Amino acid sequence: MSLEEVQDVRTPDADTSAASAAPDTSAAPAAPGTPDAGAPAGAASKPGTWAALRPLLLRMHFYAGILIAPLLFLAAATGLLYAASWQAEKIIYSDELTVTQVRDSTVPLSAQVTAARATVPEGKVVGVWPAPDAEATTRVIMEVPGLEEGQTRTVFVDPYTAHVNGQLTTEGDALPLRAWLSEFHSSLQLGEFGRNYSELAASWLWVVALGGLALWIGRRRSRKALLVLPDRAATGRRKTLSWHGAVGLWAVAGLVALSATGLTWSKYAGENIGQLQDGLGGATPSLSAALAPGSDSGDASGSGEHAGHGMPDGMEMPHAAPAADIGIDRAVAAARAAGVTEELRITLPAKGKGYMIKEQDKQLPVHLDSVAVDPADGRIIDELRFADYPVLAQLTRFGIDLHMGKTFGLANQIALAALAVALMFLVFWGYRMWWLRRPTKDRTLSVGRAQPRGAWRKVPLTMLLPLAAVIAVVGWFVPLLGISLVAFLTVDVLLGLIAARRTKAAAAV
Repeated sequence: MSLEEVQDVRTPDADTSAASAAPDTSAAPAAPGTPDAGAPAGAASKPGTWAALRPLLLRMHFYAGILIAPLLFLAAATGLLYAASWQAEKIIYSDELTVTQVRDSTVPLSAQVTAARATVPEGKVVGVWPAPDAEATTRVIMEVPGLEEGQTRTVFVDPYTAHVNGQLTTEGDALPLRAWLSEFHSSLQLGEFGRNYSELAASWLWVVALGGLALWIGRRRSRKALLVLPDRAATGRRKTLSWHGAVGLWAVAGLVALSATGLTWSKYAGENIGQLQDGLGGATPSLSAALAPGSDSGDASGSGEHAGHGMPDGMEMPHAAPAADIGIDRAVAAARAAGVTEELRITLPAKGKGYMIKEQDKQLPVHLDSVAVDPADGRIIDELRFADYPVLAQLTRFGIDLHMGKTFGLANQIALAALAVALMFLVFWGYRMWWLRRPTKDRTLSVGRAQPRGAWRKVPLTMLLPLAAVIAVVGWFVPLLGISLVAFLTVDVLLGLIAARRTKAAAAV
């Protein structure tokens, strides 16, 4: 994120760069004889377009970097911790997560649930997650009085012996460490107010990333390889700029993807995204576990991406169980016979509903099919195949899981960690360039100044009006982006008025 949009009063170089987490886009002076240091290839056909837009992009890049860079750095640092939490919890909670010895056969799920109930007699079993592999324990999910909203007590049972390995307070599938780091990443542990930080960061990340990409590609360079590789021959500010731009170019696609998927969880933009997705026919379909008329009454429950906030992923709030119940073992057997076999999540019957048995294997190839089983006779009363999801719903599911580091397992988590580190370095390099370009004459302490005001006047009206309309629509759709942009412009106008008044007063003396 370049904060290099500072004109050094010691040199006539008018090129500046912006502070941002995207590739630094400041255009360094062209080599001798180069006709236009800032013009991209092909600009000869439209000589005025890039020259008009570039100062505007630089100014936006600068202000976004100055004001948003600290939030982006925080989001990257906390995201790095979250990416590492998947492996950390396997080490910290190994006693609960793994069995002491792999045996030839397992005891029935019903016996494992009975052992868990005996360990936590005050708890109400709401779900069971059978061991996903030979070395893993079964998780029995319980509601226990005194826990906070969204929390459950998970009892870890050895599937070979029904021995209870331990119990932990969990949130969804997250154990205590990852649950804490997840909240830290999304809100800095500041509650609902803190979520504004992450939404603001996600709202601006794609803007500075794509703006930076355009500005970086638009630079003239002596060798094409310098577009994608740092210039090792450069020194000082140019060397930092070279690293900033090249690394930013490699990271930009991942940063935009993180921004887009992060916004789906946000409070304000997330609501608009959900409404747009539903309007385009991309809503996540739901599985109905409602029993036929004459059974215990009850309505079907949805199981969309954002449903069940108070319960672990894929589970419903239980009520009174139906009178006739074939038992969990026969219900699971019925689901497996219907093709639902991988990494199961079982929700026990509620009033008027049957068993809900869903796959939660989110690594490619994904297994996310689900069925509802009648507790009276084991009949499949509804089924939902991931292949039948609308394309938008599938993309949303993939995007969320990629953001969380699930789709490709360890490789996914390493990629997220690399993006987080890259973003932190981009911020650091940006501030370093800002420092290196600071004015030093006649001042004991100074900061960089932005691209000169009035850049928008250089943009042709035929381009300015559509651009303003697009910005207005995007600002409405991503509210924190729009509000913060208006705030930036207001402050900039006030500073401009103050500067003009000082200049006028100095001229009158």
